[in-house]
Amino acid sequence: MGEQQKNAQEPDLNQLRKVRREKLADLQANGKDPFVITKYEQSHHSQEIKEHFEELEGKQVSIAGRMMSKRVMGKASFCNVQDLQGNIQSYVARDSVGEEAYKDFKKFDVGDVIGIKGEVFRTKTGEMSIHAAEITLLSKSLQILPEKFHGLTNTDLRYRQRYVDLIMNPDVKDTFIKRSKILRAIRKYLDGEGFMEVETPMLVANAGGAAARPFETHFNALDEDLKLRISLELYLKRLIVGGMERVYEIGRVFRNEGLDTRHNPEFTLMELYQAYTDYHGMMDLTENLYRYVAQEVLGTTHIVYKGIEIDLGKPFERITMVDAVKKYAGVDWNEVQTLKQARELAKEHHVEYEERHKKGDILALFFEEFAEEHLIQPTFVMDHPIEISPLTKKKPENPEYVERFEFFMNGWEMANAYSELNDPIDQRERFRAQEELLAQGDDEANTTDEDFMNALEIGMPPTGGIGFGIDRMCMLLTGAEAIRDVLLFPTMKSMGAAKNEANNAAQSAPVEKTVEKAIAEVKETYDFSNVEVEPLFKDMVDFDTFSKSDFRAVKVKECEAVPKSKKLLKFVLDDGSGVDRVILSGIHDYYEPEFLVGKTLLAITNLPPRKMMGIDSCGMIISATHLVEGREGLNVLILDDKIPAGAKLY
Repeated sequence: MGEQQKNAQEPDLNQLRKVRREKLADLQANGKDPFVITKYEQSHHSQEIKEHFEELEGKQVSIAGRMMSKRVMGKASFCNVQDLQGNIQSYVARDSVGEEAYKDFKKFDVGDVIGIKGEVFRTKTGEMSIHAAEITLLSKSLQILPEKFHGLTNTDLRYRQRYVDLIMNPDVKDTFIKRSKILRAIRKYLDGEGFMEVETPMLVANAGGAAARPFETHFNALDEDLKLRISLELYLKRLIVGGMERVYEIGRVFRNEGLDTRHNPEFTLMELYQAYTDYHGMMDLTENLYRYVAQEVLGTTHIVYKGIEIDLGKPFERITMVDAVKKYAGVDWNEVQTLKQARELAKEHHVEYEERHKKGDILALFFEEFAEEHLIQPTFVMDHPIEISPLTKKKPENPEYVERFEFFMNGWEMANAYSELNDPIDQRERFRAQEELLAQGDDEANTTDEDFMNALEIGMPPTGGIGFGIDRMCMLLTGAEAIRDVLLFPTMKSMGAAKNEANNAAQSAPVEKTVEKAIAEVKETYDFSNVEVEPLFKDMVDFDTFSKSDFRAVKVKECEAVPKSKKLLKFVLDDGSGVDRVILSGIHDYYEPEFLVGKTLLAITNLPPRKMMGIDSCGMIISATHLVEGREGLNVLILDDKIPAGAKLY
């Protein structure tokens, strides 16, 4: 569609909205204001009528829902009403509803919420329908529903305006119905196993139980800084100390980290703890739980995710982390005795590590680099190094490792479980080691929780514990490609400086607008008075090297966060050559990946490949930077979309 044609349509949409408001004003002036109606009695939903058509044919029913289409044909019309279960056709005849009511009906708009009472019948073409005897306008829609509300270009808007997404895309509603069934099935299974559901605090003084950076907030009444929980662990263990032998909680936790297809800063975690068992007991429970939920929700233990067949019916594989690294990386960690040897192996296999990393940390990096992606079928990876497991019991026969497993499917971590550490002296030492890491700059390390330590000193029985990522479970069981597809209202980045105004503009924008347009209408409030601009040519520039840099326009085909990195984004680019180019860029602090998909950027394309997080980065994305009160501000250079991929820039 040409720009001129698009612009010509916009005033028409404004006119349509104006007409809808005028219709509402007329209704109100004539004592027919739909917004004064407080309730409507529904006898049936659409699908119930279709499923029980034989017994309901010729009987009176009343339904309510949103009118999705209307065909006016003189003295008789058809409309289609969508409700919770689906949709059904209604035949509206002037002689049945009355002349005035029919006249009003002809002015109804697609999107209006209506109630229909009438007899169930089948039309001449065989369609199950309702012959309306009475039709009531319950809510006037003042916006225009889009004809389509799906596809890549609109995913951002779909997530921001989920209410429109649910109206326009039946499969989206089906995903969330399945999610509800999954949670119901989990509770049903655990209740049958004698577990008790509990609730623990979200606002905490000490956010522990996981390696994650917390969100921080302030409680005015007590004038105290608090954190949002990153885990459910430490409170649930207190309950095990208190004698509640089997407890679980399903709830939101909050981690101050990046957004990508598998991560959202608030997500649903389930943790459960069982006294007098160990991590083997947790493996059995996990296997049985997954089979039960799949059978209950999908009617099968055989699932297909993005074309990959996963069989939950077979016994799940159990493998140690050391054996997994041996199998997939060809490195036997049993032969690695020193940190020096581990570092040499890492360099040899191009595994990036940090100075603070110990031997066990490097083993975990090898596992992530070489093994994770192969764990498609349900697999328990057991016996992690102690360095990455501060809350777990050591293996009695080998104290360098702990009784822990992570559960993998489709190459994703789905659950994490321990034989819980119940030795308070050992636990204090582990907390002390975590605090040393915190002092060295690891902002995901834990601090000592003295009240939890007191609980452990009271005495905790041997206990098995596990945490399940509920959102990832929902993704696999519903076929959703991104975590945002199983979260009704995912976290969205507001673009532009005026964040609250931008959010409001995006969320209240007419649905046919793009989010970018809505943001463009928000007045930016950057204050550049304190910006420090570096002097030009502060250092000597090697013009010979600079002149050889090949600047090209590139189109962003894919963009995603690099796992285990807080700053890096991985771009898959069309550079005009016909071969995809991969470039990594440390701009995640400033941009979310989905915002950049489809954009035209500027890149240097003739740099030699450089390894970053084990990935070859072939070039450099160009950004403009400036300092604002000592902190770097960054704007990636976004070019006009008319510039083709591969165009050379000078």
